[in-house]
Amino acid sequence: MTNGYPLVSIVTLNYNQLAVTCALLQSIQTLTYPCIEVLVADNQSAEDPTGAIAALNYPNTRVIVNPANLGFAGGNNAAIRQAQGDYILLLNNDTEVVPDLIEQLLAPFASDPSIGITAPKIRYYQSPDTLQYAGYTAMNPYTGQAWAIGNQQPDRGQYDRPGLTHFAHGAAMMVRRDVIEQVGLMYDDYFLYYEELDWCWQISKAGYGIYYQPTALVYHKESVTVGKSSPLKVYYQTRNRILFIRRNMPWRAQAVFGLYYALLAFPKNLLHYALTGQRDRLRAFWRGTVWHLTHPVHRATPSSAQFDLTLQRDHANWN
Repeated sequence: MTNGYPLVSIVTLNYNQLAVTCALLQSIQTLTYPCIEVLVADNQSAEDPTGAIAALNYPNTRVIVNPANLGFAGGNNAAIRQAQGDYILLLNNDTEVVPDLIEQLLAPFASDPSIGITAPKIRYYQSPDTLQYAGYTAMNPYTGQAWAIGNQQPDRGQYDRPGLTHFAHGAAMMVRRDVIEQVGLMYDDYFLYYEELDWCWQISKAGYGIYYQPTALVYHKESVTVGKSSPLKVYYQTRNRILFIRRNMPWRAQAVFGLYYALLAFPKNLLHYALTGQRDRLRAFWRGTVWHLTHPVHRATPSSAQFDLTLQRDHANWN
C-alpha cells in the first residue's frame, strides 16, 4: 500500500500479439489510479516480447516469459504467483480501458467485505455502443451453459444497476488477493474457455459475491488470438463445457446433462458442421467430446483448491 492506496496488479497475457498487447499497455497509461504494477505473461510467443516492451519505458511494467504455452488459465496463474498487489486485475490483451476503471472496480470492495470479484461493463471495441457483458445468467446445470447479459444489445443504460451477478467475464475482472489465497488459482486443465466461470463458481461456493459494476468500463476487441469461430475455439468450448459439468455438478445433474448432450446437443452440432461443410470444426467438436472418454477429472473441493500465495509477495517494495 502506498499513501493509503492498495496496490493493484494488472495481469495480461501475450501470445504472438505484441502490437495488440502494446495497445493495451498504452491504454493502461491513461489510468488515473496511482498505485499499480503491470505483469505481461508471455505464453512462449515466436518472438520474446521482453525487449520491445521494455523499450516502451512504462513504469512498473515487466514481462514474465512462460516456459510453454500455458493457455489462459495457466498463463495468468503464472503471473498471479508473482503479483504483489492486494487486488489482481485480469485484462485480456485485446482490451482497452477508461481512466477511472480501477477506482470504480475497487469501490464495491470497500463497502462490502463479502465481495470477492468485481466485473466491469464490457462493450465491443469495434462497435463501442454495443454491449458484450453486463453480468451473467446462472449456469444451467443440465446444459452446461450460461449467457452474458446484454450481449449484442445497444447500451442505452438498461443495465446500469450495479449488483451481484453469477459470473465475471474473463476479459476483465478484479479479484481480491486474500480470496485467491483462500480459494486457489484457476484450474489449469481448462487451458481456454470456462476457466473464469469455474473460478467464479469456486469463489461463490466459498461465500464471496461476484459484483457487476457498470460504472467501470472496458472495450474488448474479442477473440483476437484464437479467432471468433476457429476450430481451436470449438474444441475447447466443447471440451470445457463438459469438463465444467463433470468437475462441479452432482451426479444427478451430470446424468441429466449426459442424456441432453447425447440425444440433442451432440447430434445437432455434428449435423450442423457436416451439412455446412465445416470439416475442421466437425473434427474439433468430435475431439472435444471424445477427450472425456480417456481423461479423468479432478473434482472441485474446498480443500483441493488451496494455494498459498503469501510467500510470493514482497511487502517491503510497496510499504
